[in-house]
Amino acid sequence: MSSSSDAKPPNQQKKATSVAPSPSSRPQWVLPYKTQGLQQLYSIGRRLGQGQFGTTHLCIEKSTGIHYACKSIPKKKLICKEDYEDVWREIQIMHHLSEHPNVVRIKGTFEDSLYVHIVMELCAGGELFDRIVMKGQYSEREAAKLIKTIVGVVEACHSLGVMHRDLKPENFLFLSTDEEAALKATDFGLSVFYKPGETFSDVVGSPYYVAPEVLRKLYGPEADVWSAGVILYILLSGVPPFWAETEMGIFRQILQGKLDFDTEPWPGISDSAKDLIRKMLDRDPKTRLSAHEVLCHPWIVDDRMAPDKPLDSAVLSRLKQFSAMNKLKKMALRVIAERLSEEEIGGLKELFKMIDTDNSGTITFDELKDGLKRVGSELMESEIKDLMDAADIDNSGTIDYGEFLAATVHLNKLEREDNLVSAFSYFDKDGSGFITVDELQQACKDFGLSDVHLEDMIKDIDQNNDGQIDYGEFAAMMRKGNGGGGGVGRRTMRGNINLGEALGVVKVGRKESD
Repeated sequence: MSSSSDAKPPNQQKKATSVAPSPSSRPQWVLPYKTQGLQQLYSIGRRLGQGQFGTTHLCIEKSTGIHYACKSIPKKKLICKEDYEDVWREIQIMHHLSEHPNVVRIKGTFEDSLYVHIVMELCAGGELFDRIVMKGQYSEREAAKLIKTIVGVVEACHSLGVMHRDLKPENFLFLSTDEEAALKATDFGLSVFYKPGETFSDVVGSPYYVAPEVLRKLYGPEADVWSAGVILYILLSGVPPFWAETEMGIFRQILQGKLDFDTEPWPGISDSAKDLIRKMLDRDPKTRLSAHEVLCHPWIVDDRMAPDKPLDSAVLSRLKQFSAMNKLKKMALRVIAERLSEEEIGGLKELFKMIDTDNSGTITFDELKDGLKRVGSELMESEIKDLMDAADIDNSGTIDYGEFLAATVHLNKLEREDNLVSAFSYFDKDGSGFITVDELQQACKDFGLSDVHLEDMIKDIDQNNDGQIDYGEFAAMMRKGNGGGGGVGRRTMRGNINLGEALGVVKVGRKESD
């Protein structure tokens, strides 16, 4: 059982062995690299919260004055190698999910001899738990809005190969005290990467929210939907669906108890809401609704009708974004991705493994088709073939890890100023402050891309018509919508276009000698 969360039932926490590991057998560092000292960059303020495994303080970035939250985990509580791995995985998962609008964004990580520090977005509006206590219960409209956000996070996690495992109102924070403030998921200390069909046996979570199959020690991502169903029941009634005086009593109720829809306030709540709760709290995980099916339920959908087509999975939406980029943006992505840290791309490595079901190191057409189908996509085979062509640079008929990373690293990594400066400097070989046609032709040659139509692309980016690209023009192109600017626009996957030729996808993460 992981020891990186304060949410476990007391009698199920990991216990140290009678003989503690010797100091030499314990890892010394969580992060695989040295960091600056936290207090070189941040001033530490008041304490915001105290958990069993870490303390959160307000911290202020000295260079900008921006306020953040800093979770500090004392290394003396990391008893064995598994504990160190848990913290490293939590950091990787936060990076992996960080672009989602309802996930607390990670700013940076620091480590010294005593602590691991995770600096993240400050959510000053308090816990969802506290608002439930204050309100007593929510209206159906308010509850639907909140559960749509919560299950949206679950769907994003599952489509990226992550199981949260500790969903509860305490782990959702409001960005501000405003009534309409955004709700953000936090605390991924118990979260894990998983592959389709993989099952887990460690009993983790919080008593009221834990799924029956977790208690039976054989579960998968469906357990997150159960926990979200418990949250929905609480939002509408103010009390948990399964309750007892003792922890074991709660577990017995979860395994066998009957849902109460008879006492107040349930007679006044719609049949549609109760139907959704029943389907989320189905004790059989095989017939329980998936996160996507919850989001398509009539009670959740604003216009009372489920959408015609499922939402794109995270993998598919990123592949589509990549397929609409011009050559310069793709090459810049390659340059930036090679400079990303292991913690920023670790989730993509796990995602690649999730799709590569035969562990061959490459993704075949069938594996990509199956992977997209598992997360609810309904593309025609010809459309999936177009995506394969877009990502398969060497025309091998498969997508290797470098190709996958180039096509799926999230666009928010492109937009950071330090990354933009680094990428611009890569192309501006002579340091003149401009990217010329000759420099772009050389870059295309280095990356094995066709250099046709480069002049036209430069014309689209070159705002002052001087025949070259300065940093401002480059940054504007990089930050322009998913189409990547450069006159490419948003392409659909249904047109008669040769994506492999039009896109010239580039490899990432391997040297030329590879």
